[in-house]
Amino acid sequence: MKQGFFTGLLIVVTYAVSLGFYAWMGTTPPESMFHAVWKGGPVVSVLMALIMMVIAYIVERIIALNKASGKGNIPQFVQSLKQDIENGSIDEAIAKCDDHQSSLSAVLRAVLDRYRKMVSMNVTDRDKKISEMEKAVEEATVMEMPLLEKNLVAISTIASISTMVGLLGTTLGMIRAFAAMATSGAPDAVQLSMGISEALFNTALGIVGGIMGIVTYNVFTNKVDHFNYMIDEAAFYIIQTLGTGKTQ
Repeated sequence: MKQGFFTGLLIVVTYAVSLGFYAWMGTTPPESMFHAVWKGGPVVSVLMALIMMVIAYIVERIIALNKASGKGNIPQFVQSLKQDIENGSIDEAIAKCDDHQSSLSAVLRAVLDRYRKMVSMNVTDRDKKISEMEKAVEEATVMEMPLLEKNLVAISTIASISTMVGLLGTTLGMIRAFAAMATSGAPDAVQLSMGISEALFNTALGIVGGIMGIVTYNVFTNKVDHFNYMIDEAAFYIIQTLGTGKTQ
């Protein structure tokens, strides 16, 4: 519900801003670059809105992934946690997870909580311990991954839509250009130039939106995969250490 509201609000705001900016470009001097972009036609306003949406999602993802990284250096946190677990200091390890406040620490804290619960219940079966801790990892990961992957589909979708909308604007511009050439007598040079200009600017803006979306989607996907790898690696070590009773 909240996600749908944010997306709807973002669409309305970005398109309103792009329409206002597009209207302003039409009032600029004919020799200015803004006026030349304005000649690209109304599809330009849609492309500008898509580009602004991508930028908004990029900012949101940067903030969210920085928050998911927690406080402090992740490798140092993991190494410190391993030392506490090897020394049998489970409570200290849990406290460090609380302090770090990252997606990784949330998953590892779930493992430690499950282990401490089994200890309090005097569970001694190794396979049961490992099975329960693995379930804790799965449950915590299911909670954390949607937060890490949020809006990535939207960025990918906008990248595809931007390219298609740019192609639509290009097609409309070429229709205008060919219509100018099809007039009887000498071709209408003004309409011909406007048609070509419309086609080129729509092509350029569509490509810009597509490139921004594709590049940022791949960057953020790579960061999420890296998070997932660190979670799996650290959780596997902790489960094996606690499951085999190697703690002090």
